[in-house]
Amino acid sequence: MNTITTHVLDTAVGKPATGVSISLEQHGSNGWQPVSKGSTDADGRIKDLTPQGLGAGQYRLVADLASFFAASGRETLYASAQIDFVLPEQGGHYHLPFLISPWSWSTYRGS
Repeated sequence: MNTITTHVLDTAVGKPATGVSISLEQHGSNGWQPVSKGSTDADGRIKDLTPQGLGAGQYRLVADLASFFAASGRETLYASAQIDFVLPEQGGHYHLPFLISPWSWSTYRGS
């Protein structure tokens, strides 16, 4: 089984992004289906998105950027950011962080 963790860093202020809502979805024959959901903690992390583990397949993490930036009175170009990825049959741990600012976002595979 595979596990997923994530965190969100607000690069515009150089701090973890607290309270970002993130959903994990899986793609199947009926389109995208919800798997789990959480919000980032004070360190900008969600550690328990996949407590049961995930099988092979196509998944995505969707971060609600519009609500996060609106909560601090900042406008943003991006309503959401998503990481669309494929997990293999063999199990592994995948740390997929978001680096965000009001005008950009990026990701990488962490450890």
